[in-house]
Amino acid sequence: MRFFSRVFLPLLLLGYIATETYLKLQHTSLCGEVGCKLAGELLNFDAIYLNYFGLAGVFALIILGLLSFKSKIYETLYFIALYGAIAFEATIISYQFVANPEPCIFCLGVISSLLLIALFSHAKHFGITLATVVAIFTGMHTLGISKNKNFMLKNGTYLIHSQSCPHCKKVKAYMKEHHIDYTPISTKEASARNFLKFTGIRSIPVLVLKEKLERKLIVGDKKIIAYFESKHTPQAKSIEEKSPVQSSVTNPLSGGLSSDFLSAGGDDEGCAITITETPSCAETNNSNKGE
Repeated sequence: MRFFSRVFLPLLLLGYIATETYLKLQHTSLCGEVGCKLAGELLNFDAIYLNYFGLAGVFALIILGLLSFKSKIYETLYFIALYGAIAFEATIISYQFVANPEPCIFCLGVISSLLLIALFSHAKHFGITLATVVAIFTGMHTLGISKNKNFMLKNGTYLIHSQSCPHCKKVKAYMKEHHIDYTPISTKEASARNFLKFTGIRSIPVLVLKEKLERKLIVGDKKIIAYFESKHTPQAKSIEEKSPVQSSVTNPLSGGLSSDFLSAGGDDEGCAITITETPSCAETNNSNKGE
């Protein structure tokens, strides 16, 4: 039983992590869920390095498991390494549950394997191990961590804004006056901030027009209002019908995530994105002073 729990099961886990590592290097994965892709965005480094760390950790666990047959000291070190790995993985998983719409399936497989190893290694202490995991999950859920949410589930008009931004107030007043329906998304939301950072947009408001075959982004109050004004011009409408809008910027979301990051998954992979930018608030104020 000791060989099964301390060597055989860790070997299976090592193979599991090694397979995922190889697939990641080939730009694929055992898990195709969006939660796995979003989990990598939570790290301060490339997700592949976490796989390398996992491989090294499990390999060390196997060596300690073999040495534990002959020495109590190595047996103690084996359990320290095992329980440390469980605590580490539980912290990562619990944060994913708090910050993401869905957790990483691969990470769930790792922690499940570690708990299985702990159960067969020392069944009497498994209750303490499980209680520790539950405590980590509970503690993480008491923190006020901003969560990535699903915002753009349907086609429509979305406005990324801030309550204190005068440019945002101007756009919202215009849309209210002209009875333009839209879904507001506050910059307080983690998903909105990540989206703006990911696309390199540094000023608000940002209008997002989600259509079946296109994602159009318009940045700045003047550009947004000009867009809606042009929609009311008959000449502009006829030109738009004859010549569909083409993407001027390659979709930056198609590289690592799905086509719509804010929705944590989209129905159209590789949809075009058109970005029209206007100077930031600071740049506008400086230009006004120069005049």
